[in-house]
Amino acid sequence: MSPLLDQSALTDLAERLVAAARRAGADAADALAVRSVSLAVEVREGAVEESERSEGDDVGLRAFVGRRQAVVSTNDVKADVAALAERAVAMAKAAPEDPFTGLADPARLARDVPDLDLLDPDLPTVTELEARAQRAEHAGLAVKGVTKSGGASASAGIGGMVLVTSHGFRGAYLSSGQSVSMTAIAGEGTAMERDYDYSSTLHGADLDPPEKVGRTAGERTVERLNPRKVKSKRVPVVFDRRIAGSLVGHLASAINGAAVARKTSFLKDRLGERLFRPGIHVLDDPLRRRGLRSRPFDAEGVATRRLAVVEDGVLASWILDSATARELGFASTGHAQRGVSSTPAPGPSNLHLAAGSDTPEALMVDIAEGFYVTDLIGVGVNQVTGDYSRGASGFWIENGRRSYPVSEVTIAGNLIDMFQTLLPANDLEFRFGTNAPSVRVEGLTVAGR
Repeated sequence: MSPLLDQSALTDLAERLVAAARRAGADAADALAVRSVSLAVEVREGAVEESERSEGDDVGLRAFVGRRQAVVSTNDVKADVAALAERAVAMAKAAPEDPFTGLADPARLARDVPDLDLLDPDLPTVTELEARAQRAEHAGLAVKGVTKSGGASASAGIGGMVLVTSHGFRGAYLSSGQSVSMTAIAGEGTAMERDYDYSSTLHGADLDPPEKVGRTAGERTVERLNPRKVKSKRVPVVFDRRIAGSLVGHLASAINGAAVARKTSFLKDRLGERLFRPGIHVLDDPLRRRGLRSRPFDAEGVATRRLAVVEDGVLASWILDSATARELGFASTGHAQRGVSSTPAPGPSNLHLAAGSDTPEALMVDIAEGFYVTDLIGVGVNQVTGDYSRGASGFWIENGRRSYPVSEVTIAGNLIDMFQTLLPANDLEFRFGTNAPSVRVEGLTVAGR
């Protein structure tokens, strides 16, 4: 076994840290160890601009004294575990009380670790990464109308997690990742446009060919040339699947247990209510094989499971870790995330909006005037009120078809209203951590000239 894939030393370190914390006076403790190895190459105009390799192990110890907790971390895996534990316990004794803190419910801990096929052990060499990036760039520059390259990159890495708790959980897993991307530029002077494409997967065999990535980046860029301005008006808006997942991301932020507990979510009182049309489903699946955010257990050791957060249009669940679950009167949904220097917090895994039955073209067929969005700029979302306003570019829809490129406009509405009219197409692909098919939303304000 390659030393990079052997987590036995990290597991031993985590166990010694937890034992040391108990000896130092902690009522409970857990230790998280993280391993990361990454390679990355960037090229521009055929020449390598940057080549990086990094690797390291980090470990964090969380100690509990009553309802008080503290975290210490280090990247020195040979550090004095007794000293680290004593520091963590001393900090916990001085921390404010939190009535909801504590280890996960033992009944919800993972007993088995399913094989999710997360690891491709064969990392490409730097030379192979250079070749991928150069192939992507060459394909992009070959597209008629592309004038220069904005750069291309390729990367690969392996990451792993070990978790040990004082109430008996021991778990570890490894995952890998590979990617290739290209940015193309078309036009000259102030009329230049740029766009991009990329592919990111756990296994190298699942990556899109670099030539496809570069060609798509070039074609998207050329399509954007000579954009027009449009007058401000309310029209139907179709979000391309490349950016439609952002709407699902706003939903995820609003149903995050931390936001709900703080009462800073516009959905804080909407559990069990209809948010979407009947037939709309939003699912979180941490057990998807080769999923970009798949995990057999969460950062507290809780077993993960497929969860319907929106079921037949109804908001069915929050996204919870143990602390937010206790505060809200529920059980953890297995969504705790954590770095070695932080306490757990809830967050989604592989989240997606289920596909509809119509093609993207069918979504547009009855639109006399509308906006097809391919790119979004800025944040512009108020999570307390649901107000939505973002810079956008894309194509104007006329008589049911995309017509000419549009840029420098803003689209605005309210997420509650947007969710109620949202209609998904049938073109769902699992390319990102959060995915959605193309979607149509009614009555957004497009602010132009």
